[in-house]
Amino acid sequence: MRQHRGPVAGRPTGRGRRREPGSRPARPPGRAGVTAVLAAALGCVLAGCAAPAPAGTVSASTALPAGASWLLTRSALAQLVTDPAVGAMLARSRIYEILRPGQQLLPGVRALAVVTFPAVAPLAAALADGRLPAGTRAVLYDPEAWSFTPSAEQRDPAGAAATAARLAHSHGLQLIAAPALNLTTVLAPGSPAPRWRTFLSLRLAAEVARSADIIELQAQSLERDLGTYVGFVRSAAQQARAANQRVTVLAGLSTNPPGPPVSGRQLAAAMQASRPAVAGYWLNIPGRGPRCPTCNMPRPDIGISALHGISQAIPSAGSASP
Repeated sequence: MRQHRGPVAGRPTGRGRRREPGSRPARPPGRAGVTAVLAAALGCVLAGCAAPAPAGTVSASTALPAGASWLLTRSALAQLVTDPAVGAMLARSRIYEILRPGQQLLPGVRALAVVTFPAVAPLAAALADGRLPAGTRAVLYDPEAWSFTPSAEQRDPAGAAATAARLAHSHGLQLIAAPALNLTTVLAPGSPAPRWRTFLSLRLAAEVARSADIIELQAQSLERDLGTYVGFVRSAAQQARAANQRVTVLAGLSTNPPGPPVSGRQLAAAMQASRPAVAGYWLNIPGRGPRCPTCNMPRPDIGISALHGISQAIPSAGSASP
């Protein structure tokens, strides 16, 4: 994802975050308080989700029945759980925690370790050399139209994802695939349609989902327009599940993407309206860096505000661990 997620296995964190005007995050508790909140009720989350409802609606029959899954960098997770209410909500959820080489999972939080790669070769090398952090449960393949993904993989992201899946599965790992919308500039150069429309017309979600265990839809660039965001996420999720009934679908959001600021209220609205179609979200709190040169300053307060906005809408999960 172009706005990225902090340095992860060869790539910094990203997906910019921004502050919600007038919002202030709750005062961080001490270490003991955070640990107590998180230890109180860690549960497993749903394995899938129901059929999508019309954009902008959330009904009892289609809402996620037991919390959402969250894909978060270690840095983002550490910032979010300083808020007790957010920590309690995340404790009811399945957390995929993105680690850099040498990092350990955040203490006091039950999470599944993930390492992300923008290309197949470094993924293969890390697996061959045993360089993944201890306890890694999944790897994330993130092809984009940028210098970190080889041009051959940009031209055939589905084939590259299939190779990444074989590598991951041969080591007992899940594959999370996150094809970027800007791949359309390579696959359909000169297309007059918006990238999200071209992404759908090329059926990239379906093609990549065939070999993935989890697909993450990089929809964060659309989050300022609720109708467009929900329409894209819903259509891409339908494509993915039609191609692979077992695939889990996540959608991307960012607190400080390039361009005008976004608010916690906007992100909460995007989650409320789209969650019937997905199992959860990659909530990005990126910082500006070589791989996200246009990201704004990190805004964890906006992420906290957004999660406050949806916490009452996500029921408690069961008592099983992730």
